[in-house]
Amino acid sequence: MVLPIKDRTEAGRALGRALKSYRGRDDVVVLGLPRGGVPVACEVAESLGAPVDLMVVRKLGTPGHAELAMGAIASGGVRVLNQSVIFSLHIKDKVIDDVASREQRELERREEAYRGDRARPGIENKCVILVDDGVATGATMRAAISALRRQKPARIVVAIPVAPADTVEVLRSEADEVVCLETPEPFWAIGQWYVEFPQLSDEEVRERLAMTWERCKSETTEAAKH
Repeated sequence: MVLPIKDRTEAGRALGRALKSYRGRDDVVVLGLPRGGVPVACEVAESLGAPVDLMVVRKLGTPGHAELAMGAIASGGVRVLNQSVIFSLHIKDKVIDDVASREQRELERREEAYRGDRARPGIENKCVILVDDGVATGATMRAAISALRRQKPARIVVAIPVAPADTVEVLRSEADEVVCLETPEPFWAIGQWYVEFPQLSDEEVRERLAMTWERCKSETTEAAKH
């Protein structure tokens, strides 16, 4: 893939092409990490003819340096900590707990805002493709993988457009497969590798999911007629 990537839509389409071996399988579920991973995941799901849903994960930002992750939490009470950051900055347990408590409230709010009363997809024995618009430290994606393992999927595939090479190696040790289109260096932030990388609102995430869910529903109904 040519860098910089135009936008998240183009990233999702490129990932869909890279994941073509999963196209048409009835055991595949695509999960996007909100907010930025959702439009990428929707493109992947549409390319593969697979259902799409959410994997809500929240980064635990370091106090005073919110972009630096000291860990992450995910649905199901999972917490993954970046011990090297915590040790080097002498971050106390109470600070971690306070940040985690605040992010837990936001995680629950997002679950409700994006999904509403829609049931979560069944994961057991499924091939789950976890999608984000990129990965930096990997803490958020590692939390997602850990949360998913508890639900006993048959396979976890991490699909990302861009990430640092060392982070990809860490993810490969925890997921069953990692599909990463580019590993440029030096890697400072995900947004540096996109031409268009706007912050997404809750409403934009809801609308993108609703559009894909409605399309899948229409296709299923049409298929049932034949």
